[in-house]
Amino acid sequence: MITALLIAWLLVVGIQLVYILFIYTRTAFYRQPQRMAVAVAEAVSAPVRSRQAAGETLTDDEAAGVTVVVCAHNELHNLTELLPLLNEQHYPTFEVLVMDDRSTDGTVAYLENDIASLDRVRFIRIANEHEHITPKKYALTIALKKATYPTVLLTDADCRPASADWLAGMVTPLSDPSRDIVLGFSPYEARPGLLNLLIRAETLFTAVQYFSLALVGRPYMGVGRNLAYRTKTFFANRGFYTHKNVLGGDDDLFINEVATARNTAICLDEATFMWSKPKESWADWRIQKRRHLNVGKHYKPGHKFRLGLLTGSHVLSWLLALAAGSVLLIKEIRQVPFTTDEWLLLLIASGVFTFRWLAFWGVVGRISYRLAHTVHWALVPLTDLMLGIYYGLAGLKTLFRRRRQRYYWR
Repeated sequence: MITALLIAWLLVVGIQLVYILFIYTRTAFYRQPQRMAVAVAEAVSAPVRSRQAAGETLTDDEAAGVTVVVCAHNELHNLTELLPLLNEQHYPTFEVLVMDDRSTDGTVAYLENDIASLDRVRFIRIANEHEHITPKKYALTIALKKATYPTVLLTDADCRPASADWLAGMVTPLSDPSRDIVLGFSPYEARPGLLNLLIRAETLFTAVQYFSLALVGRPYMGVGRNLAYRTKTFFANRGFYTHKNVLGGDDDLFINEVATARNTAICLDEATFMWSKPKESWADWRIQKRRHLNVGKHYKPGHKFRLGLLTGSHVLSWLLALAAGSVLLIKEIRQVPFTTDEWLLLLIASGVFTFRWLAFWGVVGRISYRLAHTVHWALVPLTDLMLGIYYGLAGLKTLFRRRRQRYYWR
């Protein structure tokens, strides 16, 4: 039995090493192309806007701007902070389109009366909910139909751009006509407490996965807090039609359907990060995670297999390490000796697990450094264990909890 246990442990740790050494390292050592594009966009922004103001005719390239889309439901406080930041982005041609979805907190009055000074901002009011599609997907669909420009850049009201070059940097990869989608990063603000550490660790590791798999030609998701794509790609796919009644998934299910190795790019420039406010209670965070887990079951089979292999091997690496340690302790207490082959196998498995632990620390720690120090490098080993526990518990809850429908705006 101990031999089978150790062989199983070696197998799952080996799977983990394949992901860490051959997939995660793509993100760890990725060199962002066209890093000067933000500076170029900033340099051309002022003269192009001056020519627009003077009534001059712009070239097709200059006129092909970007529509920044913000969907909001009772987000008055956040909109008053976010919209001025978006309005001042360094880019020649863009608009900010706010989709006010049935807000009752004074958002309408603010948008009607207080945004005159924000020359880039306009809004559309959605007065009713529709049964054939979830509210946020309806709002986004209307936004893309009404967008002035052929490229949209999505974010949420509770987010804040890292710099005035956010927009320019995020759409730079689309200068390659073969690219239709740009995946960005949206870190959460660091605050005291275990919940916040878990949120930041899970956000970091999710980013490690979707960036790394995109770089090996298997893109499967993006985050709607920082995501750009061409409107033609949206309408060619019939928008959210195949999952219009699935709560959530306006970002990852859509990308899961349309993203390919050829049409998808990533952006790791720190100036393009979109900071977000984390959940502050365990109850709110559980609701958010439940929605995300519900969306994941609609992924393509190949994506579900790869992600299942990844998370399953992560959980089992730690679970089987605990099991091997327990067997060793019990044998020592009972003074039952290991055979020579069992000792050799135990030493090999322990050594490979230690190597996997150090490799995870080094590779994910480097990625965290690149992604705005999302998790301090010294805490990466701890978050490795935390994520193993989290994935295990989440998997058990998904398997055994009774299906109940609950509805939330997103």
